[in-house]
Amino acid sequence: MTHKVLHIDSAITADNSVSKGLTRAIVEKLQSSHADTEVTYRDLAATHLGQIDGAWLAAVNTPADARTADQNDAADLADTLVAELKEADTVVIGLPVYNFSAPSQLKAWIDHVARAGVTFSYTENGPEGLIKNTRAIIAYTSGGTAFGSDYDFASGYLRHVLGFIGITDVQFVVADKGAIDAEASLKAANAHIAELAA
Repeated sequence: MTHKVLHIDSAITADNSVSKGLTRAIVEKLQSSHADTEVTYRDLAATHLGQIDGAWLAAVNTPADARTADQNDAADLADTLVAELKEADTVVIGLPVYNFSAPSQLKAWIDHVARAGVTFSYTENGPEGLIKNTRAIIAYTSGGTAFGSDYDFASGYLRHVLGFIGITDVQFVVADKGAIDAEASLKAANAHIAELAA
C-alpha cells in the first residue's frame, strides 16, 4: 500500500537551511522504510500563501458549488492544502525558530488548514480533530532557543495546533544549538533520524 508523505519546509534560507536538510533526511528515511512512498512537497517560503482575510473567510465558508469566481480563486489554494493534509499518512514539517516562534509562512499554512467543519469540529464535549491516523515528524532547528524551554514558543504551539486538528502522534527531531555547537547539534539530530521507527 502506498505510504503518502506531505513534506513541508518553511525556512527562508534556501539550500543553506538546516531544517530543510533535516526534513530531506527524514523523508529519505521514510522512503527507505516504505517501498512505495508518494511525496507531496510544499516550500512555504516559495509558495507565498498570503494571510487570511475577510474575503478568504467568506470564500471557504461558502459551499464550493455556490462560490463566485473570485471566491473560487480565494478558496482553491486552501482547499488544495487541506486535501494534501487529509491524504497524508505522515506529515514532515521543517520548524526553524524565528524570534522564538514559528515562521509566519508556517503560521499562514496553519491558518489555511485549521478550518471548522473541515479539519476540526466543535462538539458538546469540546473541539474534535478530524485528521485521523496521521503521524507528524517535526524538524526543530534554532541557533540557541532550547527545545521545550520557557522561551520556545514554537514547538508547543505546533504540537498543540496539530493535536487540535487530530494529529496527536507528533515527534520532534531537534537541532537547537546552531549558533553554539552546530556540528554536535546536527550530529545528534541525524542520529535521531536514523533511529526513527518506520
